[in-house]
Amino acid sequence: MDRTDSGGAGSTLPRPASVCAVLVTYRPDVAALRVAIAAVRPQVTDLVIVDNASAGIDDALAGQDVVLLAQPTNVGLARAQNVGIDWARANGHSHVLVLDQDSAPAPDMVSQLLAALARLSPRRVAAVGPRFRDAREDRDAPFVRVAFPMSHKLWCDAANPDVECDFLISSGALIPLAVLDDVGGLDDGLFIDNVDLEWSFRARARGYSLYGVCAAAMEHRLGDARRPVFGGAATIVTHGPARLYYIMRNRLTLYRLPHTPRVWIAQDVPRVLVKFLIFTVLVGPRLRNARYMIRGVRDAVAGRMGPCPLQVVR
Repeated sequence: MDRTDSGGAGSTLPRPASVCAVLVTYRPDVAALRVAIAAVRPQVTDLVIVDNASAGIDDALAGQDVVLLAQPTNVGLARAQNVGIDWARANGHSHVLVLDQDSAPAPDMVSQLLAALARLSPRRVAAVGPRFRDAREDRDAPFVRVAFPMSHKLWCDAANPDVECDFLISSGALIPLAVLDDVGGLDDGLFIDNVDLEWSFRARARGYSLYGVCAAAMEHRLGDARRPVFGGAATIVTHGPARLYYIMRNRLTLYRLPHTPRVWIAQDVPRVLVKFLIFTVLVGPRLRNARYMIRGVRDAVAGRMGPCPLQVVR
């Protein structure tokens, strides 16, 4: 994409969008990462890989047209995203596309997101994101409006091409740098999990809107493994003990923040309690899960943030 105005002297033509994709990696599957790079690189001006101290990342990215910002330690998802955002700002980009290592955009995803921002421009839009599908599911994930006792799932259809929602997952979100300058970056202290929720709630509290764009599509692996429970009558997404620590600590931390919607807290508390019961009764390692989740609750109450202080078990 051209970074310069096409008009002559005195031209008032707007500068074309310059999109920098920020893709965060941590011990990535090299084959899947190369698929993600191949999918997004032709769509953006620059692609920045912010790697959280993965062994052999230089070899994995050999020959790829990317900028590698290798971190000496695992600084967490939020901090890594901020590192990439800072690079995009310093290098004159107008928009940031945030991606996870297990996301593969459709060939026209970025152009569809930019088109949505343009047609929504009379409104104060913080970010737009694509509809996405996990290959293990039989349909796209819905967008969500928070409500009590249950949030409303909003599905794409011909009459609803742009879906106003209360939050977007970070992967696939296209955000103008001007919005990040106003709202601020991602919350480093959360480290991982609920980082996208916190930023979405903060942006909405500042008067911005968020939209899901049905014409933009992405494949995205959400969560860890699936496991049947109750004799196969239901399936749940499982998490390692360290991830459960962050889920408990960060959700309780969000409850205290002034920009978190009270209605979301009201309907989320039962969900957290159910998650605690599931992973301490139905899904092993039960004792280790309980230890990590209880420590997450304790650290939330104490206001401790950053990486999990227990031995990290994925």
